[in-house]
Amino acid sequence: MSKLLNQDDLATIFAASPFIHWLNLSVTAIDYDAQTLEVSVPMRPEFERKAGSGQWHGGPLASIIDTVGDFALGVLLGQGLPTINFRVDYLRPAIDTDLQVVARVRRAGRSVGVADVDVFNQSGQLVAIGRASYATQLTTPEKSS
Repeated sequence: MSKLLNQDDLATIFAASPFIHWLNLSVTAIDYDAQTLEVSVPMRPEFERKAGSGQWHGGPLASIIDTVGDFALGVLLGQGLPTINFRVDYLRPAIDTDLQVVARVRRAGRSVGVADVDVFNQSGQLVAIGRASYATQLTTPEKSS
């Protein structure tokens, strides 16, 4: 069994990835029994659909969904995982709001894992949902000669 990742582990991993660090994700809760990961994400001008609109662009939302879904499985398996596929449904605009993201592991199989991700605005309204599959077969990277 792999070592479970904790909140400090994730903070270290997030800080070590330039892109994830730029997204400014902050883990707010991990529930190993329920297999959920909760993350908060502050709005920033670089995420806007149109300058000054305060409306989230779909690209950062998709990146957040993929990343949080990945690490919902990763906390159970001890590392981040490669994405196989994911989809996003945008339900309503996210405007002038930070986000709360909740990912739930649906399957953690030997070769493929699946996570569902809900994205909420500060009022608790669901703004987007996603489902992603990840390669869970952990391998040691080969050393190049």
